[in-house]
Amino acid sequence: MKIWVNTIVNNEENFLWFSVMSVVDFVDKILIWDSGSTDNSVEIIKKLKELKGDKIEFKQVGRVSGLEFTKMRQKMLDQSKSDWIIILDGDEIWWQASIKKIISEIIKRGRQVEGIVVPMVVPVGDIYHIQDERAGRYNILGKKGHFSLKAFSKAIPGLHADWPYGKEGFFDKDNRLIQEREKIVFLNAPFLHLTHLKRSNSKRLYNKFKYELGRLVPEGFKFPEILYREFPEMISSPWKKISGIDYIKAIIQTPLRWIKRRIYYR
Repeated sequence: MKIWVNTIVNNEENFLWFSVMSVVDFVDKILIWDSGSTDNSVEIIKKLKELKGDKIEFKQVGRVSGLEFTKMRQKMLDQSKSDWIIILDGDEIWWQASIKKIISEIIKRGRQVEGIVVPMVVPVGDIYHIQDERAGRYNILGKKGHFSLKAFSKAIPGLHADWPYGKEGFFDKDNRLIQEREKIVFLNAPFLHLTHLKRSNSKRLYNKFKYELGRLVPEGFKFPEILYREFPEMISSPWKKISGIDYIKAIIQTPLRWIKRRIYYR
């Protein structure tokens, strides 16, 4: 059972190294395509390829529009010579136990199931604060919150990518979202999703950074193992705390966001 990872990158220098390194030793290959990064993302990918060799296939695509992004997803999917695909963004970091659990599930049941949904742990403000579960808007397999379809079989009839960037998804021959098919399973194998933190030190056209402070992680909380390991000097420390004007804005906006969620997201 061959398992490949699909990763599209655009200005992800802060977490990209940790993201790729958290899964690369557990899969057969990672396709990494860069869509016009202007920060150190490309240099980081080159270092990753030097370290991991043929495990990583790198391609520079150039800047793309929303619909072109989805076409790029499709091309990547078509070029993946595997039985299963794992989608990995440059701001997603996996615990070893979680990625091992997914790989084990695919190997054992990969011909009986078609997709795997997992929970996300979502920091906000900085890595030490976790966002309220009410903020998670995904509704999959009867579960509402921070959840995501992260792995799926390439044997799904008519498997294809559709919808523009930000809303893109994977569909079957009847244009039904993969997560709505019958053979989709939930696996308690969480990953760290850093989408609301600053993923690059350069300015981005689309920046999801939120001025908010979630609940402080409990004492003794263990982050994904790769974050504790040595990393190249060009990469910023993942342990930076929110400070200065960002902290002031977060203090002001946090209670407003909490109130909004309790009113509108019941």
